[in-house]
Amino acid sequence: MTDATRPAHAPADHPALPKGKVGILLANLGTPDATDYWSMRRYLSEFLSDKRVIDYPAWKWQPILQGIVLSIRPFKSGAAYRTIWNTEKDESPLMTITRDQTEAIAAQMAERYGDRVMVDFAMRYGNPSTESKVRKMVEAGCHRILFVPLYPQYAGATSATANDQFYRALMKETWQPTARIIDPYFDHPKYIEALAQSVERVVGDDRPDVLVCSYHGLPERYLHQGDPYHCHCAKTTRLLRERLGWGQDEVITTFQSKFGPEEWLKPYTVEEVARLAQAGKKKIAVVAPAFSADCIETLEEINEEIRESFEHAGGESFTYIPCLNDDPAHIDALCAVMETHLGGWLS
Repeated sequence: MTDATRPAHAPADHPALPKGKVGILLANLGTPDATDYWSMRRYLSEFLSDKRVIDYPAWKWQPILQGIVLSIRPFKSGAAYRTIWNTEKDESPLMTITRDQTEAIAAQMAERYGDRVMVDFAMRYGNPSTESKVRKMVEAGCHRILFVPLYPQYAGATSATANDQFYRALMKETWQPTARIIDPYFDHPKYIEALAQSVERVVGDDRPDVLVCSYHGLPERYLHQGDPYHCHCAKTTRLLRERLGWGQDEVITTFQSKFGPEEWLKPYTVEEVARLAQAGKKKIAVVAPAFSADCIETLEEINEEIRESFEHAGGESFTYIPCLNDDPAHIDALCAVMETHLGGWLS
């Protein structure tokens, strides 16, 4: 424990307690520890066993997952990760970027609140685990924790499962901290502004024929079950288009990363970029507003697979616009969102 003291007027044998703090725990999807078969298999098994992600009955899904999917997919996923791996730090880009975001947010919070705030990050799957970081915050004296899933748009397979894991960690604490969770921030003015600035910075005066806003996909039936993700994505695109001042046909919504046999949210990015090329849209830019940090789905899937689909269909100029990552405007937006939810906890 740090800064631990015995409470005033407590008996001499009372254990020392750490100084009360507010914890801010950022959460992202996760990353394998390495690109070898067994590291990939452990990560994919945890990810694809999550009922929020694949909601088929366990008796039906687990034999397929453990017997077929995890015999093949770790090789393919490992090869994809190796093309983007941060070899200098021996970690995935998502890990590097999430750490950079955490450090930038921690610096801003320290300027405002000194040592009364502790900022850290966890991953829903893999390491560092949510449970380990909640334990660390409690040990450091965080009597209040603001949980921050780094997903602008809410989805059961992203925001909700991150929240589930946070709740599970709290269940193991003898003295549970008071907890809050941020709202989805897809329509926050500072987030939209940061997104628009990133587009303008990359394209400059060389405006594309179409700006494709590619979001991670979900099974279409999730929408009909009440998941608001599709609506959040559509509104994000609309707000971005309005801020940019571009025409309705110049900024479109698509969905990527389809998995399995059932219908997912459409149009599929990989098919839509090919259709655009065949329709004479030879110059496009792609941005990924659902991802707070560049990862396998953006660096490999968008910038390689989806780019290839566009170029093979006759497209000539493909520009990938990086995620907001630790861009100062993004950090300011996240801090503004957090300030709203810290109300009454810090003066």
